[in-house]
Amino acid sequence: MSHSPVSIEALDLDPAFALHRGGKMEIRSTVPVRNADDLSLAYTPGVAKVCTAIAEEPELAADYTWVSNVVAVVSDGTAVLGLGDIGPAAAMPVMEGKALLFKEFAGVDAVPICLDCTDTDAIIETVVRLAPSFGGINLEDISAPRCFEIEDRLRELLDIPVFHDDQHGTAIVALAALKNAARLTGRDLGDLRAVVAGAGASGVAVSRILLNAGIGDIAVADSRGIVYEGREGLNPVKQALARDTNKAGLRGTTEEALAGADVFIGLSGSTTSEEAIASMAPDAIVFALSNPTPEVHPEVARKHARVVATGRSDFPNQINNVLAFPGVFRGALDVRATTITENMKVAAAEALAAVVGDDELSPDYVIPSPFDKRVAPAVIAAVTAQARADGVARR
Repeated sequence: MSHSPVSIEALDLDPAFALHRGGKMEIRSTVPVRNADDLSLAYTPGVAKVCTAIAEEPELAADYTWVSNVVAVVSDGTAVLGLGDIGPAAAMPVMEGKALLFKEFAGVDAVPICLDCTDTDAIIETVVRLAPSFGGINLEDISAPRCFEIEDRLRELLDIPVFHDDQHGTAIVALAALKNAARLTGRDLGDLRAVVAGAGASGVAVSRILLNAGIGDIAVADSRGIVYEGREGLNPVKQALARDTNKAGLRGTTEEALAGADVFIGLSGSTTSEEAIASMAPDAIVFALSNPTPEVHPEVARKHARVVATGRSDFPNQINNVLAFPGVFRGALDVRATTITENMKVAAAEALAAVVGDDELSPDYVIPSPFDKRVAPAVIAAVTAQARADGVARR
């Protein structure tokens, strides 16, 4: 059945479409070309001197081209926002948006690149071939479990930062918010037992960063229930999670695991009952992060939990990746880091948490606003210092 063409004029009546008309990004020159002398310096023959110098000493490209300040935002369109596998063309508005956020929040230039392939090897080969043009690679909206292998292999093959934001951006901000929620309730991370609903990209990364930060215990659940050693049908990523989590040996459903738990982090798109939230320990912490519909409505969760966070901007405590990725990349680029280490992610989370002072901390304010001008400088400083401490900084 054929569809009539969409009326552009009608679409433009919607402010979202009107804003996107013509795209959200452009490329501007940084030097003037006013006359023949300018032209001869910016292009031939002057450019040949720079090319020759870089050919002899490739590291000079970081100083004499845009490479050291530009990130590729790469997606195959298979896991876009809450929309799923919508393909590369439909993913472009999101990748443009990501590039916009890089520029607005940390002064990082970014180029959206949507690939018309979903094969793991093809994506890796394509990104490796593109890499000489960029100072970092931000992987975006690539479905699990392929995203894990793609990131791991690219990190092995490239000497520039490779960062899958769906995993690590979410993880950094969630850890920062959890540290502050624990501080508010007079506890340390080591005192907490957490349940994570969702073993996709963000669920795995959040679980990993919490383990690295010293969480007391954590159980991870997928659509078949709690992940535990010996459970049939686990892929390699979940097998590794089973080895490293669930000290209590829990089995069964997410809701059963919540009985007596201190923390619930939802990254699954599923629904969690009020009864399960009510069964949690006193001063419970609930991060219902699925978008657009949280696992449990915040108003319902607040009846039983001390701190409630979501991924939405219309409720308090938004776990928003824009709090992390611009500053993380800015810091990594500033020191020309070869990679982004686990310690750099934890340092970013600690710096982000510290932005909220004791006099500001409250149940409705455990994480700062993305528009808080203190955020990016704090994250940048922490990431650069940790990169140097970890020996991955080239300057």
